[in-house]
Amino acid sequence: VQLQAYGGGLVQDGGSLRLACAVSGLAFSTRCMGWFRQAPGKEREFVAAIKYDGGTTRYSDSVAGRFTMSRDRTKSTVYLQMNNLKPEDTAVYLCAATATCISSTISHTSAYGYWGQGTLVTVSS
Repeated sequence: VQLQAYGGGLVQDGGSLRLACAVSGLAFSTRCMGWFRQAPGKEREFVAAIKYDGGTTRYSDSVAGRFTMSRDRTKSTVYLQMNNLKPEDTAVYLCAATATCISSTISHTSAYGYWGQGTLVTVSS
């Protein structure tokens, strides 16, 4: 099982980035996927999640309206389009997969059994 996240980098305040997470070794079409982030010295926090069929998404309050999560079944890949980035968005972004798609727990790190290594996003002011 491998979740490979990429697309991070350095961007200025107000800029955009698109992250991707390629999944292998899992039945991608049956998994809900999530993006989390972890800033230095802080706990890992939920960013976004998408249902296995791509029909439902959920976002944290801090990114709603700026970030968009999507998935491509043909490529077994999920994406996170990040617009209007702010310095407080600086963190390592990690993708995760779960077979348990329950709305009450989809934002919890404990719901996810598979994690990628993360990609660093740095937003300069």
